[in-house]
Amino acid sequence: MADSSIAPGPAISLSKVRERAPALAGPYESARVSLDKHGASGLRAAVYLVLDHSGSMREYYRDGSVQALADRVLGLSAHLDDDGRVPVVFFSTDVDAVTDMALDDHEGRIDAIVAGLGHMGKTSYHLAMDAVIDHYLDSGSTAPALVVFQTDGGPISKHAAERYLCKAAKLPLFWQFVGFGDKRSSQFDFLRKLDELAVPERRPLDNAGFFHAGADPRAVPDSELYDRLVAEFPRWLTQARAQGVVR
Repeated sequence: MADSSIAPGPAISLSKVRERAPALAGPYESARVSLDKHGASGLRAAVYLVLDHSGSMREYYRDGSVQALADRVLGLSAHLDDDGRVPVVFFSTDVDAVTDMALDDHEGRIDAIVAGLGHMGKTSYHLAMDAVIDHYLDSGSTAPALVVFQTDGGPISKHAAERYLCKAAKLPLFWQFVGFGDKRSSQFDFLRKLDELAVPERRPLDNAGFFHAGADPRAVPDSELYDRLVAEFPRWLTQARAQGVVR
């Protein structure tokens, strides 16, 4: 897992990405532009991916939207972490799987995992957040981590989700929520609220962002997706270092 240093270039070179995952070369280059734009070039950080596996997500798995997001997150991670892997948490009513995907076997990886998961339940953010926290703590890392947390609606326990986000603010984890679905839906009101929880009254620093990818997430250009995924992370990192959350 990455350390928190700044290095002169990406963790994994473009030539290595072309060799190991040629389909991700384009997204990788788009991610580079966004990282440059937001002052995050050379940053080292772990990247996690959390995927909603609730029943309402069925069509997003079928049409490739989830696989496309996972591929693009993997392309971003190649700049930030040199292990070429992204830990992936699938959640619904419970945590359905904690696994990973890698540059060497990313194609069709999401379908392969989901084929063995069975029932698609409801939506429990806090259990997925707990799984990420456990994975991070078990790794022994003190490096910062960017957690891309995808969902198509609000959680069954809003109180628990708020509580976990506030507790997690003491850890080197930044939660970037990504919404799939109708932008007019009230399902995302809670995520907007979560994004704006008061600092320092509720949490010591702002450790979350929210990006709505719309009803057809595959149509969001790489440039826009990466801008939204990385825009707030460097600002959080500066504050986290100032408060000693990231060493």
